Amino acid sequence: NVKGLLYVSKAVIPEMIANGKGHIINIGSTAAKEVYKEGNVYCASKHAVAAISEAQRIDLLRHKIKVTAIHPGAAETEFSLVRFKGDTEKAKAVYEGYQPLTAGDIANTIYYCATLPDHVCINDLVITCTAQANSFYTYKE
Repeated sequence: NVKGLLYVSKAVIPEMIANGKGHIINIGSTAAKEVYKEGNVYCASKHAVAAISEAQRIDLLRHKIKVTAIHPGAAETEFSLVRFKGDTEKAKAVYEGYQPLTAGDIANTIYYCATLPDHVCINDLVITCTAQANSFYTYKE
């Protein structure tokens, strides 16, 4: 969550500065906005993504480089499968009773942010499914 962001940023920022424009879109999580039980390292890494995004935005402002941080909530990806160490049933149970976000939903949001006019930048965006209020509250039917 942190190393990849830093390595890619280090590789692309000089080119963006040379071009006098660019757009960095970092993917965070609602875990960047609040912490929860047994989320120590994950929440810390996503808080780091948020802090790096804010600092990049300040540092790159004079170079006309946009920085957007997108913080998805519950999205049905391989995350739960990894979190539950390959336990497919446990991973599926996380999303039962409501319609979570999909990778496509996040991709569409990234596309929207990336195609805004040059003078418009969404700095920080939290996106959840309609059944989710935040990291703690999800309405399941």
